[in-house]
Amino acid sequence: MIIAPHHTETAPDQPLELLRTMLEEQFVLQTRRLTELTIYGRLPGHAGYDPNTLDILTTSARQAIADTAQALRRMTEGTYGRCEQCQRPIPLGRLREVPHARYCTRCHRHRGS
Repeated sequence: MIIAPHHTETAPDQPLELLRTMLEEQFVLQTRRLTELTIYGRLPGHAGYDPNTLDILTTSARQAIADTAQALRRMTEGTYGRCEQCQRPIPLGRLREVPHARYCTRCHRHRGS
C-alpha cells in the first residue's frame, strides 16, 4: 500500500518566497498609504494633519515604496540578499527584519546610514 503525501495550500516555505510575499504586501500597504496621504493633502484642513507632518509622512511612504520596489527588482535580477558593498550574503535574520536591506549589518554600520 502506497500512501501519497497530502499537499495543502500553505504559505511559501522557502525563505526567498516568504520575503517576496512580505515585500509585495509592504508595497501594497505603502501604496495605499501614499494614496490616503495624497487625498488628505488635498482636503480642506488636510484631514486634521499638520501640513509639515503630512509632507514628512508622504516622503516616508514614497521612500518605502522605492526601497521595496528596488528589493523586488533585485529579486528578479538574482542579486537580492547580497550586500551591495562587500558582495557577501546578507544574513536571513537581517532580511527578515529589513526585507529591503541592501547591505549586511557590518557594511550598513560603516556606511553610517
